[in-house]
Amino acid sequence: MSTANIAIIGAGPAGLTLARLLQRKGIPVTVYEGEADRHTRNQGGSLDLHPKYGQKALSEAGLLNEFRKIARPEGECIKLVDKDGNVLADENVDGNRRPADDTDKPEVDRTALRDLLLDSVEPDTVQWGRRVDHIDSAANGTHDVHFTNGTAATGITLLVGADGAFSKVRPLVTDVEPYYSGITMITQWVMEAPTKKPWLDKYVGAGSLMMFDEGRLVICQRQSGDAVRTYASLRKPLSWSKECGIDWNDGAAVRKALVDEYYSDCGEDIKRVLAECDDDAHLDMRHLYMLPIGLTWPSKPNVTLLGDAAHLMTPFGGVGVNAAMADSLGLAKALIAQKTNLHTQEGISRAIEAYEQDMFPRAEVFAKRTYDGLEHHFRATGGQEWAEKFGGKKS
Repeated sequence: MSTANIAIIGAGPAGLTLARLLQRKGIPVTVYEGEADRHTRNQGGSLDLHPKYGQKALSEAGLLNEFRKIARPEGECIKLVDKDGNVLADENVDGNRRPADDTDKPEVDRTALRDLLLDSVEPDTVQWGRRVDHIDSAANGTHDVHFTNGTAATGITLLVGADGAFSKVRPLVTDVEPYYSGITMITQWVMEAPTKKPWLDKYVGAGSLMMFDEGRLVICQRQSGDAVRTYASLRKPLSWSKECGIDWNDGAAVRKALVDEYYSDCGEDIKRVLAECDDDAHLDMRHLYMLPIGLTWPSKPNVTLLGDAAHLMTPFGGVGVNAAMADSLGLAKALIAQKTNLHTQEGISRAIEAYEQDMFPRAEVFAKRTYDGLEHHFRATGGQEWAEKFGGKKS
């Protein structure tokens, strides 16, 4: 019996999780990824996987034990400081950890998670160097995806967009586009922090250091391999990055502007954090976009979306990848339930509709939580308010 021609666009956690789940049930799938190979681009910082979402998807994929080998439970530690550098709460201190029911969300490097998923799918599942140029839809509901390298994937009966913020698949289901959240993020790194920057290594602690203030924040995040990743985020107009006069290709100029102008009234420790993150190979400035909270669309036959393609959020809720992997698990279950009917458009359409009816309300909850986090993180009282959740434990 023939089955669906399933194509997933995007080899991130959402697309790869879906591929793994389907292959375990004997449902063939191909993933098309624009990057040349797994090493082309730095995948970003670390993230925490929640038991009900990311970890549950990995469990269903038979990968939970492997995940635990690469996870870093110590990365859950949070240290909160105010703009003057005063410690508001510090979970690195003995006795200051959160209750057990608020833990078990270990950190994992994004690259390590992606490698785990890549290694779990069948050989040649991922077709690298396939960046989408345009998509043609046929009268019979199938899709032909044309790539910038001149190749094409034709006759696709189920097209899954897991291709991120500016998805090329999204316009097939909605004309709603992402909008600028008002936040510009500058990311810097220090590699080999214990030897190169011992003060910073000690100051950050085992997990994340966070400073929230009106219109700005600083977050330092421990990575594996003794690296520290620092985010300086500012509430600025979209035009600011071009009009501010900062040369974004000059790390020293970026740090000088941050310390001397945008964080000049902060305590010396905060300014030192920004100044010491001086490994510029991965210096990055980007604008953070989002989709409207509660975005839905009428279910369309033969196409659907996962993760950021479906419900783009800022990172200030800490739920993005968890939401994406929950999508993958939901769609996989819906397709598996229709396995004997996937050779028909009716079977595929039923699976898509069942998945989206489950995904939409869950995504809205995540998006509301994330928007609340954005508002909280960028106000003067944000740090103190969050510290109260920890009982204000310092030492």
